[in-house]
Amino acid sequence: MLRVDHAGETAAVAIYRGQQAVFSKLPHKQELARDFAEMEAGEQVHLAAFDEALRERDERPTLMIGLWQGISYALGVGTALLGERAAHACTEAVEDVIEQHYQEQIDELDQTGAEPALRDMFVQFREDELEHRDSAIAAGAKTAPGYGLLSSVIRAGCKTAIRISSKI
Repeated sequence: MLRVDHAGETAAVAIYRGQQAVFSKLPHKQELARDFAEMEAGEQVHLAAFDEALRERDERPTLMIGLWQGISYALGVGTALLGERAAHACTEAVEDVIEQHYQEQIDELDQTGAEPALRDMFVQFREDELEHRDSAIAAGAKTAPGYGLLSSVIRAGCKTAIRISSKI
């Protein structure tokens, strides 16, 4: 669980950094760049918590972490270059998959009764991801040109990264 969640939060930070790299260069998109910086800061809090949890349990991140960072940054840049709504569509798709993933982990921990502190952390982080997703939807994510295809590809990529990170 921790390895996958660490990878997901690492990827989220990289996506938001990629989007900021594009929007911060555009004078008329400074507010949007600040919004993505704020979301990145929230993901940084999550990432720090998973860094600490991995250290406490003497666990390692996925061996794919460097690749995930690069792909995620490129995804952030790419969707930002497609425009504001495409960047929000990326956020909506990623955060939706991550929210569902956290819920599955919460359900599993509820069934076993194990790791109550970890369960509580997942609940809080899930709520944060829902806020990001809902903000993206409110900002027009679902009206992005090619939304269906873009969203499907991003969701499939996230789910694939989850499966791979759980193994490697």
